[in-house]
Amino acid sequence: MKVLFTASEAVPFVKTGGLGDVVGSLPQALNDKNVDVRVMIPKYGDIPEEYKQKMSFKKSFTVRVGWREQYCGIEELNYEGVTFYFIDNEYYFKRPGLYGFYDEAERYAYFCRAVLESLLHLDYKPHIIHCHDWHTGMISVLLKEFYQGDDLFKNIKTIFTIHNLKYQGIFPKEILGDLLGLKNDYFTTDKLEFYGQVNFLKSGLVFSDVITTVSPTYAEEIKTDYYGEKLNEILKIREKDLSGILNGIDYKKYNPLTDPHLFFNFRSSLITKRKNKEKLQEYLDLPQQEVPILAIVSRLVKQKGIDLLECIFEELLNMDIQMVVLGTGEKKYEDCFQYWAKKYPEKLAVKITFDESLAHKIYGGADIYLMPSLFEPCGLSQLIALRYGCIPIVRETGGLNDTVLSYNEATGEGNGFSFTNYNAHDFLYTIQRALRFYKDEKVWIKIFKNALKGDYSWEKSAEEYKKIYKSLLGNVD
Repeated sequence: MKVLFTASEAVPFVKTGGLGDVVGSLPQALNDKNVDVRVMIPKYGDIPEEYKQKMSFKKSFTVRVGWREQYCGIEELNYEGVTFYFIDNEYYFKRPGLYGFYDEAERYAYFCRAVLESLLHLDYKPHIIHCHDWHTGMISVLLKEFYQGDDLFKNIKTIFTIHNLKYQGIFPKEILGDLLGLKNDYFTTDKLEFYGQVNFLKSGLVFSDVITTVSPTYAEEIKTDYYGEKLNEILKIREKDLSGILNGIDYKKYNPLTDPHLFFNFRSSLITKRKNKEKLQEYLDLPQQEVPILAIVSRLVKQKGIDLLECIFEELLNMDIQMVVLGTGEKKYEDCFQYWAKKYPEKLAVKITFDESLAHKIYGGADIYLMPSLFEPCGLSQLIALRYGCIPIVRETGGLNDTVLSYNEATGEGNGFSFTNYNAHDFLYTIQRALRFYKDEKVWIKIFKNALKGDYSWEKSAEEYKKIYKSLLGNVD
């Protein structure tokens, strides 16, 4: 069984969020289950030179982008047993950064067409093209419109995975013919038209054979008006083809027993974890006191529930705690955290940056992880936190609802704490509840061990993806 993943990013080459983590790690788990998965992404200028030097040139040809003929080169690199293909076009991709350019529609219209054209030039013929997020949304419609007459393509199936429904790739109507070469027949509400414009993600929903998203709860939420981002009616129409499969995390990268970024490695020792906390306090210039450390490692954006934290920040910082915040995002949130850090320098450490090593140190040393998201398709941070015994406090939405079970005093079950309503007082009450249990050593050890014994790997999820592939292909091995 051969499956081609196509996406706009993948670790370790380029990453802006969870999409890159998934596309970088899920193929390895599937390969371990005898699925021949390969990955195709753009060759961005931001890919580190160490990887570029290892790439080998495969082929060059031209790709039609509307009326244009554009160069395309394919380069290949094997990374940890997975073959990655890179679509090379310096005009579109040799720029600082990945997204946010004036010609975004043209860049990813080109990429979608280049993915399909490349299959004519590779010795790899996939049974399935597995597309991820809006950047690859046009692959399914282009496959059906331009390639079905070719024997190579006529039996290829497509899967489209929604990592975040909010980001859709919406552009003016003119791109339909100018960039995609499609007729106006496609500009209808049951196809690509979206409030007078063209929507890349909608194309993936309408034309792909199967749709998945990254948690069971999110698969249900996006069929509602509140979470559906104006696409919920289409998702309801296709609900028989829609399923939610939880993301996992890379257990080699996130392993407290071997993690090179930690001050002290540990498996299930709360004592060693607290040694990491002492070193973390020293590293961040916080007083080395035995108080709970609350942590946030996140993009600082509205989706992550930062508004709730703003409402309760001073009350929180007047408690017997310390806090650490790592991340970048909207300026108003960055400024807010920096203001409180200056006001409470012995309570709050704020790092407005992206620092992978520090992130691992925080997961390894902090006691409680805050994730009060407005919405969260799956979330990886809470999974990493659980892996490192950093107890999450989450809002019950999306994948947070599927992975964090609120502690139950009566049964002793639960690996974290949660609240339902998007409400600052509910969030504060839940933090206060967690802090009461933190003071009870026996209870906290129980919650800590519950967190560590969960399975947050790709093992189960990879098996679910394999079942979907088999259901599409029948008897293909």
